[in-house]
Amino acid sequence: MHRRSHSTAAPQLDRRAFLAAAGAVTTAAGLGLGAGDSHAAADPPPEPAARATATATAQAGTPTAEPSAAPTGAGTTLVSVAAPRGTGGYRRLGDGPGWPRQVRAELAAPQGGREDRRTTLASFVQFTDLHLTDVQHPLRYEFFRSGEPGAWRPHEALTLPGVVSLVERVNKVRRGPVTGTPFAFVITTGDNGDENARIEVEWFLTALSGGRLDPNTGDPRHYEGVQNSGLKLYWHPEGDLRDQDKLAGYPRIDGYLDAATRRVTSPGLNVPWYSTFGNHDLLSGGCYPAAGSYIADVCVGDRKLQYVPPDEAKYLMQGEAGGSDPKGKRIEAMLKTHRKEMRRITPDPRRAPLTPRQYIAAHLDPQHAGQGPIGHGYTKANLDSGTLYYTFKISEKVIGVSIDSTDPGGHYQGSLGTDQLNWLDRTLTAHQDQYALIFSHHPSWSMTNTVPDPARPRDKRHGGDEVIALLQRHNNVLAWINGHSHRNRIRPRGTFWEIATASHVDYPQLARVIEITDNHDGTISLFTTLIESDAPYRTDFQDLSQSGLASLYRELAFNAPGSDTSLAGTPTDRNTELVLSTR
Repeated sequence: MHRRSHSTAAPQLDRRAFLAAAGAVTTAAGLGLGAGDSHAAADPPPEPAARATATATAQAGTPTAEPSAAPTGAGTTLVSVAAPRGTGGYRRLGDGPGWPRQVRAELAAPQGGREDRRTTLASFVQFTDLHLTDVQHPLRYEFFRSGEPGAWRPHEALTLPGVVSLVERVNKVRRGPVTGTPFAFVITTGDNGDENARIEVEWFLTALSGGRLDPNTGDPRHYEGVQNSGLKLYWHPEGDLRDQDKLAGYPRIDGYLDAATRRVTSPGLNVPWYSTFGNHDLLSGGCYPAAGSYIADVCVGDRKLQYVPPDEAKYLMQGEAGGSDPKGKRIEAMLKTHRKEMRRITPDPRRAPLTPRQYIAAHLDPQHAGQGPIGHGYTKANLDSGTLYYTFKISEKVIGVSIDSTDPGGHYQGSLGTDQLNWLDRTLTAHQDQYALIFSHHPSWSMTNTVPDPARPRDKRHGGDEVIALLQRHNNVLAWINGHSHRNRIRPRGTFWEIATASHVDYPQLARVIEITDNHDGTISLFTTLIESDAPYRTDFQDLSQSGLASLYRELAFNAPGSDTSLAGTPTDRNTELVLSTR
């Protein structure tokens, strides 16, 4: 039995049936209608799909919507997926078989013939956990690797060419593989950068909007990170040092560091895009309040810590995992203790951590408008209030709701404050005649953090179970779409589906296409289809071009020591049809 809001029970009793009866948005394929239209097949050519509020659309300068086309799985994991070759240590990647679509009927029984009846309600792409990384930053947490091999990613210097290749994939695929409906937008669900540094935010905004990205911070003449430190703890791609990654089969690649710090060019997404906030977009290492703290001074300083003893690393990681040090006092003490052992590097003011208002202001900068909208969801109202949640129009019958699940008090797990939870309740009530998609960084099972927000100490924090209960009271909610766990996982939540998507920093480096259709038989289907970047599966260690580096990024991630090999999830977490009842 699903709980309903007493105040809205009467109008919401058959909310999905009402919305389904209100009319289709587009045809599935072959009738030439774009996402967001409500015309019948014989009607005049449709207007461009609505992708944001009227004001945001006017600011965005969005291109005219394309007509739908014959569905195709080309360029998606339905056709092929990167797969390892051979056995042993370091393994090369090649073209592997695709992942078939799985129909999930836990929430409603699929009806026969629905593929001939369905019309499209939405078609878009989710990016999550890009983790664009300044690897020469003074406060990278690479030193945790002495306590756990998986605590450092040998491939993280290639995050920029990696994300540009993902942008290129979306620009080529262009349409949903089930309906043929053009993508109306892309939305990120947080951890867009890795260390809350201004330069990482600029890279993120430029990668998605288009332009040139310079990965080389600090001294423009020299790389100053752990991969030329001489410490066997890290992969040294150049030279003969027998570090622990080379012992595991990692290759020697001369010229790698110069290539990894070379300028990258992004075409930008060819559709509008929206931004959602993650814990790494606010907190140092995704855990500790940074702006205005001792940590902020370290971030713009001239010392970089590269090693701590294993016992100390494990102690610090235990504090992070248990949330026992949300303010980062252990880290501060450790940095002070080891100051004399730190490497001298070139300071860079672009590494300064941003406040939420500064983060919003960067999004509102017209130079990062791309295909729009200006602000990518955030508005002047967000700038004035410092809040990082908003709504946007997906189509005539669907709204998007982006929420902020990061706890400013610290700790990598999430929660919502009472003010935001009440806003979410009011918003869903106000839009009860539209379907709603909820976007956040944290999934429900990672929302266990009740550390008070220092700026709102009386604003109680609420966990994932409370958010689920609230969403179940609103029958117009179709899905809660999120990231953070770096894992594909899809769970039925009684009245809606919760969809978590793997990251684009840890293998298998995926994003997710989502298409929503009205089946005109009392059900709605949510189709999820995973995509990889546009980089070739097979790497060439001599190819240090931008595309070659993106290919290497994937292969290095697959071989990363200590990495979790189950992040792709089960077949039912990947390419799916998720059926919902409208009754």
